[in-house]
Amino acid sequence: MLTRREFLRVGTTGALLLATVRFGRTQPSGPAGGTESRPALDTGARDVLAAIVPVFLAGALPADRTARSERISATVDGVDRAIAGLPPHARADLGDLFTLLAFAPSRGLLTGVWRPWRAASVEQVVAFLQDWRASSWALKQQAYLALHELVFGAFYADPANWTAIGYPGPPRLD
Repeated sequence: MLTRREFLRVGTTGALLLATVRFGRTQPSGPAGGTESRPALDTGARDVLAAIVPVFLAGALPADRTARSERISATVDGVDRAIAGLPPHARADLGDLFTLLAFAPSRGLLTGVWRPWRAASVEQVVAFLQDWRASSWALKQQAYLALHELVFGAFYADPANWTAIGYPGPPRLD
């Protein structure tokens, strides 16, 4: 059990870390203009997802390296579209999550993955995800569930993945 002093120290440190990450956060680059859609994910968030997607979808992705890479990229794009359609407060919360995961010091402290996501091993990503899924911190569990639902939702919403799972598509209403 945390003492009051430890609680205040952890809370202050967390607030400073989040403020530092938020201050240093870069906005995703995308088309400027009124009606064009703007990507919800920056490069750091895309790197996080590119490391997480193959772990979540182990066994569902094609064995062929090129096809696998295309499905991972399409899933990351699907997550981007899904996040873009969320309310502003949810986009901001997910943006904070991806910023924490992309920022090297917080990534290492929160996930145990000290290397950049592109260099992280599958075992490191699996360990991080299992740790968050089974964490005693409700916030880590919620973050895990958000990542899980976004990845699976984006993957299975893509018609290109339906034949692999035997789904003929939605019924036609003529």
